[in-house]
Amino acid sequence: MIYLRSTPEDVFRRVRHDHARPLLQVDDPLKRLQDLYDIRDPLYREVAHFVIETGRPSVATLVNMIVMQLELAGHWTANAPAMDADPAPPFTPAAGP
Repeated sequence: MIYLRSTPEDVFRRVRHDHARPLLQVDDPLKRLQDLYDIRDPLYREVAHFVIETGRPSVATLVNMIVMQLELAGHWTANAPAMDADPAPPFTPAAGP
């Protein structure tokens, strides 16, 4: 599992204008994010194989950071398909007996 870790302040900056987030429809959404972070962060760290600090990098930078961690751990090889390659065909289950 990869934990894409963001500070409550970074999350707030990204979602402060999004009114479709029921958990943040409170008087102090930043405080709610901090409370959720305080509860969830230790749990996510406990189960994560990798923790990537998201901060403010671009999506491409985050993808490169994730791929680098997977390569270092031996879970990704240089022969892996490019991120922009055509997706695999849909899964078709084998026919029954």
